[in-house]
Amino acid sequence: MQENYKILGVSENATDEEIDKAYNELKNKYMQDRFLEGEAGNLAAKNLTKLETAYSEIRSDRSQRPNFEDGADNFADIEKLIKDGNLSEAQSKLDAFSERNAEWHYLQSVVFYKKNWMNESRKQLELALELDPNNSKYKDSKEKLEKFINNNGNRFHSGNANFQNTNAGTSQTDRQMGGDGCSSMAECCATYCLMNMLCNICCRL
Repeated sequence: MQENYKILGVSENATDEEIDKAYNELKNKYMQDRFLEGEAGNLAAKNLTKLETAYSEIRSDRSQRPNFEDGADNFADIEKLIKDGNLSEAQSKLDAFSERNAEWHYLQSVVFYKKNWMNESRKQLELALELDPNNSKYKDSKEKLEKFINNNGNRFHSGNANFQNTNAGTSQTDRQMGGDGCSSMAECCATYCLMNMLCNICCRL
């Protein structure tokens, strides 16, 4: 797609008006030049064909971007749903996207993280970075998630929401990805019982 923009002589961030203007100017030029004699006329005819193809593909691609043109509001809604703990509705909104950009994959990774599906969360972050490799938010989240997974060894399994999360209450990754403290109730109870037992022992001494 980048090559199509080069043919029109505009950037990928150009507005629709700028693209239409560049297309019309080049089209008029090539249509006149194609009547020139010799190689100049042939080259103009070839350039006109390339121009028509490039313009058609750009317009087609842009017509399929409604989710991303209005995506900021949609993504903000999804972020709020995730923070409120409404993962089911957040997932439904994510599933409704016909096309998926880097931010989509990032938010999907957060949903998976909140479900304690660490392997899936990591895969989604990798996809987000493939689409937007210079995004500091994605890189920071990926780095912290990798450290979190490595520190906890081989405890995470795909689609397993009942993994042992020994650092759930203090993990930097948990804060970065929107975690909310101790996600393993069994571990919290075990820790409380151990502390209570130690206190009882101390009191007897």
